[in-house]
Amino acid sequence: MKLYRAQEILQSEAKIDVELNGVSVWIDSVDPEKETAKVHVELQPADSRVVPVDELQEIQ
Repeated sequence: MKLYRAQEILQSEAKIDVELNGVSVWIDSVDPEKETAKVHVELQPADSRVVPVDELQEIQ
């Protein structure tokens, strides 16, 4: 995923499906300088991690 798209998804009011290694995740924040995103597994907000934005995949 491109950095700009991760930022658009973060700001969107719509639910946009995003996966990390085949697992549904929510984007909590995006760091444009490091090109990383803080994400958590959809139903486990306590299980968060920082990953490179290019590892995220938008599901359509």
